Amino acid sequence: MAIFSKSNVPQFSVDVYQNEYLPEGGREVNAVVTVTATGGGTIGSAVAAPHLYSPGEGPSAAVVLMVDCSGSMDYPPTKMRNARDATAAAVDTLRDGVHFAVVAGTHLAREVYPCEGGLAVAGPDTREQAKQALRKLSAGGGTAIGTWLRRADRLLASADVAIRHGILLTDGRNEHESPEDLKAALDACAGRFTCDARGVGTDWEVKEVTGIASALLGTADIVADPTGLAADFTQMMETAMGKEVADVSLRLWTPAGATVTFVKQVAPTVEELTGRRTEAGPRAGDYPLGSWGDESRDYHLCVEVPPAAVGQEMLAARVSLVIPHSDGSVQNLGAQGLVRAVWTDDLAASTSINPQVAHYTGQAELAEVIQEGLDLRKVGDMDGATAKLGRAVQLASASGNADTAKLLAKVVDVVDAATGTVRLKAKVEEADEMTLETRSTKTVRVKK
Repeated sequence: MAIFSKSNVPQFSVDVYQNEYLPEGGREVNAVVTVTATGGGTIGSAVAAPHLYSPGEGPSAAVVLMVDCSGSMDYPPTKMRNARDATAAAVDTLRDGVHFAVVAGTHLAREVYPCEGGLAVAGPDTREQAKQALRKLSAGGGTAIGTWLRRADRLLASADVAIRHGILLTDGRNEHESPEDLKAALDACAGRFTCDARGVGTDWEVKEVTGIASALLGTADIVADPTGLAADFTQMMETAMGKEVADVSLRLWTPAGATVTFVKQVAPTVEELTGRRTEAGPRAGDYPLGSWGDESRDYHLCVEVPPAAVGQEMLAARVSLVIPHSDGSVQNLGAQGLVRAVWTDDLAASTSINPQVAHYTGQAELAEVIQEGLDLRKVGDMDGATAKLGRAVQLASASGNADTAKLLAKVVDVVDAATGTVRLKAKVEEADEMTLETRSTKTVRVKK
């Protein structure tokens, strides 16, 4: 384990779990890397400077809340009222000194508060003014989420702060811009701010909402009952206020002849990072991890190394944590982990699978087969859906993922969890199916 420790800076640590032994000629090295951050506060461009925030307040931050105000938010009318109340609850949760704005999203993006095209600074007066402005929100118009995100990006960019965060609520499909327009907006915003996305009710598209959160390194969830919005928004804002360091990247160095097969986050959710690599010098690449507070996450790395003879060993990869800057400089967070490869003729050693690697391989498969099963169900392939969701039940049971097992039980009747024997339910509530799909990537951590 390596730990970075300095006054006012979070301590980052890296732990590596792997079976380093390969058979003669073996090439594939797998490892689970646990990254943990505890305490302190930094900013995305350097170690936190005292003038940026008052003692006890934490690092400087900016948040934009994007509230769907399209016409569908009026059906039923309580939905709009719940959205107003939830946004007000989130505003109340803002830490003093945080820059913020509220945007009403339709086929356009309109600043509700403040109205001058900038950001307000949270305090008793501005919080009250924002809540007064929220009372005037009404539903009407279409849905063009990319427009909301671009407006949030412009607002967030206007503040010289450490943490930039968005919270987005929608109740419908992105019908007033093309998928290409939304993708272009996400590409433009990626790396500039993180964003949590929520779908309220059941008339929105799961893959749109989860895709927004994935692209912007945030969380996605369903709030099927609008009365639950206030509690969810409060929790989201509390989490955002707890972020202490932005723009962390996992830097992976591999030796000559080695190639990175994949890098994925596996806890608390499954998130593919392989395609997000940016080159960072000879044989090194950076994978974005977003903003961090006091938390721990797990990553599964797979590296293919040149084959070697029994008795040989090599460093297969070096993992470190950095904050790359736009000027090309890098802040090293000091935590480092080593992934090794040792070739042996001991069959028991080379065929043993590390418990962490085995667990998260199963969790990644669990997320995959749930998505595949639900997609097959939607197109009417009931046999295929039954097989995939049966496998999901088996994996959830074996890994102790009780939350996912409960969600699966609302979509299938479980005959035998251990063997994955299930029957599709004849009638499934739409909210239950959407909840399973939205939360399919949530994992349970391995007991270490």
